[in-house]
Amino acid sequence: MFERYTEKARRVIFFARYEASQFGAAAIGPEHLLLGLMREDKTLTSRFLARTQAPLDAIRREIEGRAPFREKHSAAVELPLAPDTKRVLQYAHEESDRLQHRHIGTEHLLLGLLKEERSVAAEILYERGLRIAAVREEIARASGSPDSRTQKKDTPHLAEFSRDLTDDAQNDKLDPLVGRENEIERVIQILCRRTKNNPVLIGEPGVGKTAIVEGLAQRIKAGDVPSFLEHKRILSLDLSLIVAGTKYRGQFEERLKQIMRELVENPHYIVFIDELHTLVGAGSAEGSLDAANILKPALSRGEIQCIGATTPAEFRKSIEKDRSLERRFQAVKVPPPSEDEAVQILEGLRERYEAFHQVRYTDNALEAAVYQSTRYIPDRFLPDKAIDVIDEAGARVKLRIRREQMAEVERRQFSDEKGRGPYIGERGVSARFPEEEDMLMTGEVTKDDIEEVIARWTGIPITSLKEEEQHKLLRIEAELHERVIAQRPAISALARAIRRSRAGLKNPQRPVGSFLFLGPTGVGKTEVARSLAEFLFGSERSMIRFDMSEYMEKHSISKMIGSPPGYVGHEEGGQLTERIKRSPYSVLLFDEIEKAHPDIFNILLQVFEDGILTDALGNTVDFKNAIIIMTSNIGARFIQKRGTMGFQATADASREKMEEMVMSAVRQTFNPEFINRLDEVIIFDELHDDELLEIVGLQVEQMNKTLSRTGLEVRLTEEARRWIVQKTCADRSYGARPLRRALQKYVEDPLSEDLIQGMLGGATLIEVFQDGEDLGRRPVGVEEPGDALLIH
Repeated sequence: MFERYTEKARRVIFFARYEASQFGAAAIGPEHLLLGLMREDKTLTSRFLARTQAPLDAIRREIEGRAPFREKHSAAVELPLAPDTKRVLQYAHEESDRLQHRHIGTEHLLLGLLKEERSVAAEILYERGLRIAAVREEIARASGSPDSRTQKKDTPHLAEFSRDLTDDAQNDKLDPLVGRENEIERVIQILCRRTKNNPVLIGEPGVGKTAIVEGLAQRIKAGDVPSFLEHKRILSLDLSLIVAGTKYRGQFEERLKQIMRELVENPHYIVFIDELHTLVGAGSAEGSLDAANILKPALSRGEIQCIGATTPAEFRKSIEKDRSLERRFQAVKVPPPSEDEAVQILEGLRERYEAFHQVRYTDNALEAAVYQSTRYIPDRFLPDKAIDVIDEAGARVKLRIRREQMAEVERRQFSDEKGRGPYIGERGVSARFPEEEDMLMTGEVTKDDIEEVIARWTGIPITSLKEEEQHKLLRIEAELHERVIAQRPAISALARAIRRSRAGLKNPQRPVGSFLFLGPTGVGKTEVARSLAEFLFGSERSMIRFDMSEYMEKHSISKMIGSPPGYVGHEEGGQLTERIKRSPYSVLLFDEIEKAHPDIFNILLQVFEDGILTDALGNTVDFKNAIIIMTSNIGARFIQKRGTMGFQATADASREKMEEMVMSAVRQTFNPEFINRLDEVIIFDELHDDELLEIVGLQVEQMNKTLSRTGLEVRLTEEARRWIVQKTCADRSYGARPLRRALQKYVEDPLSEDLIQGMLGGATLIEVFQDGEDLGRRPVGVEEPGDALLIH
């Protein structure tokens, strides 16, 4: 029910709670509400109270004399509304309805106080000469309610199909406009022209086109416009309402003609059409005119004035093609505000959102909403995305406080005051004010809350560095080495890139990192990417993998970014661009990149350099939060032959020569501009015996994770591991891949047969050992294991 309350009326409630806490009252009474009204100046109510010539301190002293004074409460203590205060609020509702007002303001609260005649507040007001009938009459006269009724009588169709923005401004229902002085001045200048005086605001969604028109309505209400516009009223026309219900031919045209007739007869009306491009084709049927063609003659003759708003894309698509319609409007470009301007806009809106959510926004929170949304939500525009962020952050904090308060209430088992009075005990009274406790809640929205909201929206872990995460980031190498054996240069390069990004030192116009992994098959190139995805996101599924052998043809580029116009699937977008749009913070793996068509390399150039890619639909996709890894087998033969060709006497010289030969092969495959845009080219070494043994241990751990559901664990002795390595990896050109197949063949397959046949005797631990030329297995922890089972 408090949605109808104006911002000033809500502030009165807050002031009343503060006054009640200063009096040490157990509940908020009408007298505290009166003090809240006295504190709230520059309103209709303050002018009434000013006539009494009674300062706030004098009325406070009088209330102190009539009400007992107790020990002060903390301002944060939750106080209920007294029963007579609830009646005051109910009377305020009734007075608002009686005056046909859509809002409940401070003037209605004053009427409610006067109506609750037995209260201390009413006695004080009556003693100072205020009478409810006189106050009600003056409020009705000042609010212009008779004019509104006259408007509905004289222009019934406009009243039905439009909303009076000037009336909304009068009733304090519009958000304040911050900045945009140049755009408003340009709109006013066009409206004051003799002909072609119809401005159209052209800007991207969310930059504030509608807010500019609402700001103009507020200026008209305040009289801050040229005399030519002083008596104008801005009506927002809803085309969808006009079209709705027009089943038969001619009904739509008749409605629109009647609206135009009312506009012509009332030249002080300016009609505002949001989404102006919907005029083209609106209401048209075969052989009939659409809304645009019906309005053209009146616009050209200057009989009606219109303000339009649309996006650049829709303007080009719908209005520019109709030259006769375009020339009747004067374009006003509305660019997105800068980050500093967006912060000022949020500061201007702060009061509205604080009153609605009953929270406070810190300065750091508003700045973070702008800067973080600019960085992490690139497909939307300021200030809309920043406003959405603070709105959701306010709701989040409000709900969190609500849960904390309810938990506290449950712990206290309800206080005696709530248990006895109608505040909780009598459902009939409480039900009329279900949000009264919410009205009295306070909380603070901080930078952390803003970051949490954006992180939930985007899936990007952008929260401020906490001590635990700092420790984790310093141990990236150790964390990744738990899954990836050897390959220290590759892991160190990735760790440096991640630390740069999380510390905020990376180039904001480029991806987190772009790497080319070179090496033979089976040495861990793809495993490093998987490990990184699990480290950052907790799951390997966060890695986006593309097998580049599927992109060998020239036309395969359309699979990446989408088909060009005219081809099947044009509207569906590309595989790469669509997946990055859904998961902007991800590990992007291009496996076996050398197999892709060279044209694929060219479209990746702008991704490496600028962190963006434009798909076939014209949408710009952001790669600035992705880690890009490409794997390749180029030069693998030089890595495998290292040490056998007698390059140099020392290991360092041998590696240097090998790297030179590998890079020579890379330069023959990729263009210099491709290589120069990479952060690092990393060469993976061939795996040695000790490293292969460690990999066997890792794969056994993975096997045991799978077996944990059966309550079984497998342990390999050192000799069994060496047997598997020697049996399967004599030819090092295959890397570690044969180990997975060997464990399956020599351990998992026989073990599955034993499980099915029930030969393990309820053992939970199976030891696999070398027995001559074969592997044996035996249960551990069984009293009579019997003979060892041989694996042949």
